[in-house]
Order: sequence, then structure tokens, then C-alpha cells
Amino acid sequence: MVRRPRVPDVASVHSGAVEFGRAVRRFGPLLLRLAAGATVLWFLVRLVGAAPFEDGLRAVTWPAVVAAVVLTVLTTVCSAWRWRVVARALGTGIGLPRAIGAYYRSLFLNSVLVGGVIGDVHRAVTHGRRTGNVPRGMRAVGWERLWGQVIQAVVTAVILLTLRSPVRPALPYVLAGVAGVAACAALVVRGAARRGRSRLARTARAASDDVRRQLLAPDVWPQLMLASVLVVAGHTATFVVAARAAGCTAPLGELVALLMVVQTAASIPLSIGGWGPREGVAAWAFAAAGLGAATGVTITTLYAVLMLAAVAPGAGLLLADTVRRGGAPGHPDESRRPDPTPQTLERVRG
Repeated sequence: MVRRPRVPDVASVHSGAVEFGRAVRRFGPLLLRLAAGATVLWFLVRLVGAAPFEDGLRAVTWPAVVAAVVLTVLTTVCSAWRWRVVARALGTGIGLPRAIGAYYRSLFLNSVLVGGVIGDVHRAVTHGRRTGNVPRGMRAVGWERLWGQVIQAVVTAVILLTLRSPVRPALPYVLAGVAGVAACAALVVRGAARRGRSRLARTARAASDDVRRQLLAPDVWPQLMLASVLVVAGHTATFVVAARAAGCTAPLGELVALLMVVQTAASIPLSIGGWGPREGVAAWAFAAAGLGAATGVTITTLYAVLMLAAVAPGAGLLLADTVRRGGAPGHPDESRRPDPTPQTLERVRG
């Protein structure tokens, strides 16, 4: 007797397709970031070898670590202050000490996890749960990060237009393109906010209200600008410390211009614990400036090590959170729901 092959039923095929689609939506962005960062690092190793990375590790000194720790304390306080101002403007206030602790946790998670933004999602969800409004907590962190990126872009443009750098000849065209994209985005958001009841329209109206009524208030935007400028200055100073410790003797003005370009690349969320685009752009920028691609990789490697040491308090705070939840679930400073884990954050973001 010949046995006929079993044909899967339509329901099981559809169920499998649905599960596959969910897996792609959940893990697709993570895998894309992982692949992008790994590709850049692989290309760099093929281009300059492993020696620049090893040189960066050997260049670590205690004075450089201490300087990075002190500068990171200052920049973290300013970042937490900026977040506190935004959160208070949106009606979901947070005390400065708690904001500093949450920011240290997010910096550590951003430094060791793929994408470089999971730490920000962690503090957004945690603060939202504590205040009873997770969407508003997400908005506060999103606006705080966006404001910081915008100010950094403005400062970078001013410095690159003023100081000598490899990207200076092309900068006017880049700025014109960015301005055009920003104008189109503003028009789209404004048009969506004026009509319709879709989710996009509601989101556009909420974003427009946040900007016009809260973030651009006379007692809000000056604080955000000052805090953001101080944060950019602190990160740039830390990069300069890493460059000098790595033996780079380029003039300070030229060095700052190059490091501003590297900082802009570091904000691209396609990294592995911060590694990837930052090293790739550093190799290109320092090679274009005649300083050698290996020099750029060495500096960014040393910077990554210094920053990992500087944000180590965040690891201690996360460990303390775990111990406290395990030993005293009813701790008065915690909400009833536990802080989200990195795996949960990936599902939220997916």
C-alpha cells in the first residue's frame, strides 16, 4: 500500500506564517543593528588590522580614567537636568537625584547592548510606570534625547563651518539637505495634526502641542539649550582626553572638529554596545585629515574603554535594583511592577 504524503492544512501554514512575521518584527531591527555594527568592525579589521584596537587598550592610564569619570559625572548631571526639565514640562516630573541614577543605568545599558538606545527605553518605561503614565514617560525621554541630538547637530555644524576639517567643503550641501528634509517633515506633521482622527494624526497633534506649549515655553527652552551645550562640551572634552592619551598631537582646533564628526556618527543606532559606526567614521575622518585611519580607531577604542569605566556606577545601580527586588519586593521606592529587563525592552521597541 502506497502512503500518500501528508499535506499541511491551511490553518497550520497560516499560523506558522503569523508567528514568523511576529519574530521578524520583534527581532528584525535587532538583527539589522547587529549586522550593521559587525560589518563595519569586520571591514575595519580588514583595513587596519587588530593593532589599532590593541593600541587603544594599552593606552589606558589612570589619569585618563579619572578625567573621564569626572567629565562623565558632569555630563550625566546635565543630561539628567535636561530630562527633568522636559519631564516637568510634560507633567511627569522626576527629582534630580533619581534622574541622575536612572541616567547612569541607561548609559551603562547603552554601552553594553546592541543599538545604543535600550538604556533610554529602560528609563522611559521605568519612569512611566512610577508615574502611572508610560506613554508620557516615553515621550519625555524621546523629546529629551531628540533635543540633545538637535543641539549637538547645531554645535557640530557651527564648529565644522568655523574650523578646518575634511567635511567642511561638503558641509553647506549637507546642511541644505538636512534643512529641506526637516522642513518637509514639519509640513507633514503640521498637515497630519490639522485633520483626521487616525493614530498618526493624534500623535502629530500631541507632538505639536508638546513643542509649542511646553518645550518652547520661555522658562523651558533656555534650560534645555544650556544643558545640551554643556553635555556636548563634556563629551568632546572626554574625546580629547582619549586622543591625547592615545598620543595624537594634532592641533586642538583640528582635533575638536574631527571629534565632533565622530560624535555625530556615535549617535547612529546601528552599533554593538557603541561599537561600529563610531569607529568607521573615525577611521575615515582621521585618514582624510592625514592623521591615519589607525589613529582614529585607536582613539575611539580608548574612548570606549574610558566611557565603560565612567558609566560603571550604572551597573552597580542595576545590580542593587535586582537585589532589592529579590529581597524586599515591597520597597516603597519601587512601583508594584518590576523594572523592565533588556529582553522586555527589545519586545517593547519591536
